[in-house]
Amino acid sequence: MSWGFESDEDVQAELDWVETFVREQVEPVDQVIEHAWNPRDPVRNALIKPLQQQVRERKLWACHLGPELGGEGYGQLRLALLNEQLGRTHSGPVVFGCQAPDSGNAEILAHYGTDHLKKTYLEPLVEGDIVSCFSMTEPHGGSDPTGFRTTARLDGDEWVINGEKWFSSHALFSEFLIVMAVTEPDAPPHKSMSMFVVPADAPGLTRVRDVSVWGHEEPVGTHQYLRYDDVRVPAENLLGGRGEGFAVAQTRLGGGRIHHAMRTVGLVQSAFEMMKRRAVSRTSKGTRLADKQLVQEMIADSWVQIEQFRLLVLRTAWRIDRYNDYKRVRADISAVKAAMPKVLADVAGRAIQIHGSLGISKELPFGKWVMESFHMGLADGATEVHKVNLAQALLRGTESDDGLFPPYIRPTLQAQARERFAEVLAEVADEGEPLR
Repeated sequence: MSWGFESDEDVQAELDWVETFVREQVEPVDQVIEHAWNPRDPVRNALIKPLQQQVRERKLWACHLGPELGGEGYGQLRLALLNEQLGRTHSGPVVFGCQAPDSGNAEILAHYGTDHLKKTYLEPLVEGDIVSCFSMTEPHGGSDPTGFRTTARLDGDEWVINGEKWFSSHALFSEFLIVMAVTEPDAPPHKSMSMFVVPADAPGLTRVRDVSVWGHEEPVGTHQYLRYDDVRVPAENLLGGRGEGFAVAQTRLGGGRIHHAMRTVGLVQSAFEMMKRRAVSRTSKGTRLADKQLVQEMIADSWVQIEQFRLLVLRTAWRIDRYNDYKRVRADISAVKAAMPKVLADVAGRAIQIHGSLGISKELPFGKWVMESFHMGLADGATEVHKVNLAQALLRGTESDDGLFPPYIRPTLQAQARERFAEVLAEVADEGEPLR
């Protein structure tokens, strides 16, 4: 049996290069661009495209995709180690070609797109020339997609889409959207919806408003409220079969959730580094903050929490690689997704406390990260839903007890043990004195 917690030398050398590259080249870019996802921003392109080229030359571009799609075909465990480094930055995922939602949308197109859709959208998406949008959530339905009302009906050789979609992130920049709509209204809820590719300039698709998020300093909100009013797309823009929308969605959601968690590890590690530096640099009443017991408690609690979360993420990534079946690892992914918001909120919150008034100012990112923890608690499924899914999975197959008392109470266990060892107890009954 082989077991270890160290990377191979070549893999570690690669990770060391990524860490230095991210700190020295990528993090400074975050300070001067508005949004890394906006390919129409000349400042963004001037700074990010040269970095993307360096990543390509190192063969680290789009590592989540297989070689046939222009990636390196990393497994999830190796991706987790890479994403830890990228998660500490805004631009990192874009520089390495593995940003959400494009990474998941690329997987959907690779699995279900026609040759025409792959040529038109997948190839430039993988190349980093365009970005995309996953348009699923609706104003009246978020965690329960079975209540979605957006519809698509087949009219000759075209699908006609009508409805409203909420929080369609990056639709502002996107060349296309992947949209979920009801196509089989009489089928069971999980067989009633289908997925479509919709060009961003399709007639009838309008932005009702651009929604901003607390903590994101953007001149225009990048989470769009969209209306589909008789939007027509070719019949071939259907992804998968009719009524297979939920199955198609899982192609991206399982991986998307674990990738969010991988990047969050890097984010909380960054907060922890700043927390430690502040603790050893700042004095109060003649001693360092690092010498105060309550500060030491915050440091210790944060480290334990981060390490526990990181190990859970890595184990989940390993299990995905091991079984190559997201359904089999669904409970693990739910656990990671449920743990993620609290880890970020707790560590960022302690970092704020240690930094004092500077911590709550916009001169440090902690307030944004606390708000981001709530975002993470909602994106790709609410925390409460994942906890329910996890509990149901853990309880599945557990036998119930019919007796008045459970069979594992001590009197019952003692009686069973005495019966099992009756002969031994009888043989030695007179050989010793009981304790008085």
